[in-house]
Amino acid sequence: MRNSLLGLLGPVVAGLGYELLELEFSPAGREALVRLYIDRTDGGAVQLDDCERASRAVARVLDAADPIEREYRLEVSSPGFDRPLRTTAHFARFAGSEARIELAEPIEGRRRFRGRLGPVEDGLVMIEVDGREWKLPLSGISKARLVG
Repeated sequence: MRNSLLGLLGPVVAGLGYELLELEFSPAGREALVRLYIDRTDGGAVQLDDCERASRAVARVLDAADPIEREYRLEVSSPGFDRPLRTTAHFARFAGSEARIELAEPIEGRRRFRGRLGPVEDGLVMIEVDGREWKLPLSGISKARLVG
């Protein structure tokens, strides 16, 4: 369901001039939850007006397409200080910042890393942890966030 929602809503958000950073879908409870994290593509900070604008557009598309077979709550917000990192561009933009990265498969017995991001080269994200530089495959990262 998450991937189909990404495919449906990503273009809507992009058409408004935002980037859809993350989409969470939780069907548990009395009503499902659809939570979107958006960022401005012009580098500015996401404001309440931005979230409201995106929320109205997304709600119209969800109402028309009706992909969720039950009641749901829609939330649209800024990425905040612990913003998710997914793409090469995200990692490159925040080189020098502190981040937490979790791998799907361990490298040298380790799956979790917290440290300073370095450059991204040839599909590898560099992160310095306790004085050691690690090169992590972007394709192997299951979760990554800035540390606020």
